[in-house]
Amino acid sequence: MSEEYLQHEIHEQPTVLQDMLDREDNAIERLADAIRERQIEHVLIAARGTSGNAGIYARYLLGMVNGLPVELAAPSMYTLYQSPPRLRNTLVLGISQSGMSPDIVAVMEDGQAQGMLTAAITNAPDSRMGQIAEHVIPLGAGEERSVAATKSYTTELLALALLSAALAQDAEMRQALQRVPEAVVNALSLEEIIGRRAERYHYMEQCAVISRGYNYATALEIALKLKELTYTSTTPYSAADFMHGPIAVVRPGYPVMVIATAGVAQPVLSELVDELVAREAELLIIGDDATLTQHASLPLRLPMPLPEWLSPIVAVVPGQLLGYHLALARGLDPDRPRGLNKVTETH
Repeated sequence: MSEEYLQHEIHEQPTVLQDMLDREDNAIERLADAIRERQIEHVLIAARGTSGNAGIYARYLLGMVNGLPVELAAPSMYTLYQSPPRLRNTLVLGISQSGMSPDIVAVMEDGQAQGMLTAAITNAPDSRMGQIAEHVIPLGAGEERSVAATKSYTTELLALALLSAALAQDAEMRQALQRVPEAVVNALSLEEIIGRRAERYHYMEQCAVISRGYNYATALEIALKLKELTYTSTTPYSAADFMHGPIAVVRPGYPVMVIATAGVAQPVLSELVDELVAREAELLIIGDDATLTQHASLPLRLPMPLPEWLSPIVAVVPGQLLGYHLALARGLDPDRPRGLNKVTETH
């Protein structure tokens, strides 16, 4: 019988996020100072799975707000092929809940060997990855006992948001960050409707999850949670990529989740929703606009909007809750998905 660690950890998120904001730890400021002092021009991120999705968020955030080109490393170049690329003026940033996967560690070790600035965002500062890095940003999320990552993901996003604000030296960004825990509390209030409606999707075998811009990372992460927890064949897309062919799969009743929060990407996503309505898709919409969410069979309106650059920290929460409650509706154990371990070590 499941002890339902997952539900508890989903609900822990406002507390761990607030703890990160309150912590008297200058690690992020020190890393921002080092990035400026070393005249860093590129960021190479080493991450897998959920942490890789946090890396996608970093690509948009550090790229658009801070002007830093961000690339996700291909660890097989370091381990299988042993042919890592040459780096110059690069921050090699590892993101990992456990800091244990050998291929992620290999990317960090190579960055160190090439004399690059190295940093780690991790829930395990004493891990091998944490020991290699010059700068370590501890998540402080506490033990995550459920296999599916939730609180470690949102704290990774918050760490990246704090780093972006520190690099920008922007008081308005810092002020907006203080609203994040309350916004997550408000998002958790959607659990009641999600719990009631999860049975509707009991027989769902496939689903598309779509967004664009900052929340492309959210689409990737929600799709991963639905795969892990409910064994649904779920495919994430950028809205632009979806329109270039995959939309052909949509037929009446085909389930599509759209994440569309206020911001630059919302009008494009609204146009996509209109097209999906015309094709009679089964729509699930996460967003903060009542006019947009009303098109959904399952409307998940976020009660407290945040600026677009912060919205992924909140928009992922309804997806986490849907994965949890759909797993229960299917008689599955949400804490122990089949064939998965908490720590996956790849080479």
